[in-house]
Amino acid sequence: MQILTVDSPKQSLNQVKVGENVKIYDFVNAYHCSIDDGSKVGTFVEIQKGVTIGKNCKISSHSFICEGVVIEDEVFIGHNVTFINDRFPRATNADGSSQTEADWKLELTTIKKRASIGSSVTILCGVTVGEGAIIGAGSVVTKDVAPHTIVAGNPAKFIKNCNEI
Repeated sequence: MQILTVDSPKQSLNQVKVGENVKIYDFVNAYHCSIDDGSKVGTFVEIQKGVTIGKNCKISSHSFICEGVVIEDEVFIGHNVTFINDRFPRATNADGSSQTEADWKLELTTIKKRASIGSSVTILCGVTVGEGAIIGAGSVVTKDVAPHTIVAGNPAKFIKNCNEI
């Protein structure tokens, strides 16, 4: 397996701003986004335009990070995590014409510093996952997650505080 290691913050890949010591594994589709110093992106990940990934993050394989997502520093994203950026997605308008970017509303999602997102989590648009929060594998996040808490389930619900972790 090849690893793309970018040692200079001046280098770019498909108009991707890449910091120092970033590792991007094979078969990543990234465009018009930024990945900061020391972060790692696993294989078969898509990172869409406008996404910001902070320093020292780990993005595991098969994850989908859509436009409108901000991932702060030291965040862990497990395997097969999916972000959603449109609350009411449609292929066409009422008249049957294909929708364009003008026909839907982008809703922003923020993952705060040191949060941890378990494998196969789906995060709906417009939420903030608080600093140091943990989301259990397989959860569906439909609303904000408080800092330093653990949530899990569908929909994700409070499990306990995790200030010690």
